[in-house]
Amino acid sequence: MKLLLQRNVEKLGTIGDIVDVARGYGRNYLLPRGLAVEVTKDNLYRFESMKRRLIGMEQETKDKFKLLAGELEKTSCTIIANSSEEGHLYGSVTARDIAKQLASDGIEVDAKSVLLEAPIKELGIYKVKIQLHPDVSCEAKVWVVKGDDSTEGGKKKAKRAMEEADEAAEAGAELDA
Repeated sequence: MKLLLQRNVEKLGTIGDIVDVARGYGRNYLLPRGLAVEVTKDNLYRFESMKRRLIGMEQETKDKFKLLAGELEKTSCTIIANSSEEGHLYGSVTARDIAKQLASDGIEVDAKSVLLEAPIKELGIYKVKIQLHPDVSCEAKVWVVKGDDSTEGGKKKAKRAMEEADEAAEAGAELDA
């Protein structure tokens, strides 16, 4: 099935490309979401008149994600998890947990954008890659801290300790520079 892409589709093509895809993929995914249209003379003519607007919308989306990436680079995410004395988590921290914590901190990120090689199973500080757009990615700092004390006071105490540690790390980095 030949389709004309109206949006950039990861691992398929960019705006204006004519791609050959499986009928099911085209009919069930690309066409209903408005990512592509069938290749006809009318659609080609209509696309040429809309091309500048579509490219402008794509650029606007990319710029929005660049701003979000800059914000993510500056912030850190603290996840409080139950763990053993050795620092092994009783569960694991997944991309969904990181996205949920970022959302509670006021930064909306899709869980599919958070790229983890494997779930986090140890306490510590991690750099997590976040792919916001095919052309825009960043790294966010994720702190996984012990939180066996599930009371609100315990969570605040752990968060405050992490903020102090983060400030101390930044001060150390400024001294090195």
